[in-house]
Amino acid sequence: MFYKDDLIKLRYKKHTAISIIQAVKQDLVYNKGIPFYNNRRLGLVPRERVENLIGVKLDEE
Repeated sequence: MFYKDDLIKLRYKKHTAISIIQAVKQDLVYNKGIPFYNNRRLGLVPRERVENLIGVKLDEE
């Protein structure tokens, strides 16, 4: 699972990290039909979805 702060630690800018999390949430809600992620305050998304979106395999820490 990933927060925006995890992406910031990987040297993404704050706005970019927020945009990535939002894009993953939209994909989960609209394409996968998971209404749980249709919450403004929820900032936790699956690692695999982030990796698929940015196209880079992230190291597990």
